[in-house]
Amino acid sequence: MRDRRRYGADAAVILDRHFDQPDAQASELADAFRDVYVPIHRNDHIVAAALRADRQRVRRTGRWLVRHSIDRNAATVGLTLLATDGAEDDIPLIQTIGLLSNHFGPLAAEALQRRRGGAEALRWLAERVTGWGRVYVVEALCRRGAASSRAWLLRHACDGDHLSGYFAGAVATTAHLHEAITSTDADDDLIDHTGRLLRIMADCGGMGMTLEHYPPAPVVLAAHAAHLARQPPTANRYVDAAMIADYLVSKPPNRCGCTAEQRDRIVQQYLAVLEQPDWSDAVRSGLGPTSDFFAWFTGHVAARLRLSAFSEVAGSDE
Repeated sequence: MRDRRRYGADAAVILDRHFDQPDAQASELADAFRDVYVPIHRNDHIVAAALRADRQRVRRTGRWLVRHSIDRNAATVGLTLLATDGAEDDIPLIQTIGLLSNHFGPLAAEALQRRRGGAEALRWLAERVTGWGRVYVVEALCRRGAASSRAWLLRHACDGDHLSGYFAGAVATTAHLHEAITSTDADDDLIDHTGRLLRIMADCGGMGMTLEHYPPAPVVLAAHAAHLARQPPTANRYVDAAMIADYLVSKPPNRCGCTAEQRDRIVQQYLAVLEQPDWSDAVRSGLGPTSDFFAWFTGHVAARLRLSAFSEVAGSDE
């Protein structure tokens, strides 16, 4: 079994040998890493090799490898080298390779968060990547905790992918969601994103922070339900609210971060909205009745909550 403490050590040896030769060109490293293991996250061995060498040469080598390598390992080493530096003029290059985010996302996020202007650069990248790449970049934005990113985190961080469970709690705490959603002037984007956050945090155990471990949960849930009542109905808003309410009634109150009294009051707030005729009309017209999601939602969430919008469908299955 490979010793994890040795990950990156072979690549560091290659770099040390290269940098020990004053006349060696970066192009000589193009195929040097094909047969060694190169981690996709920050690696102490490779970073140490970079810090042992001349800073300007490390930067030039990193730039060349990122720009010209056709071997993924070599490009990864190049990005690791750039992540040890703070030159702002490398931001566009790092963003470009960061678009291949499932592999290069961790190091691109590491490199950008070290630079002045990194928050803006990370937001640019976060708006363009999905899956694991988005996890790495949003987590980096949360680590920076920059006030300039708060508005974006509160409205756009979660894109609906289940992997958002890894960072939803960090977004809620870093961006002070409890302060934003309890404001009387909360806008639709904030309210809708809060619904996505709460829906994710309700059931992301094993991935990230759940409602059970989020102290402001009762306040945020109640505020979201109150704002929801003043919003125009849409299918997405209906589904998010129903899934939050379903989680609340399906789990013990402490698993929701609430007392029994708080939980029951919040559920009634949600149900009062969902049972309004215009909300029922919106979800019936917005969900495709032949979709797999419709069948699952009707048979599970709607049935448990006894939602009148789906009573005819549920009755037809009996």
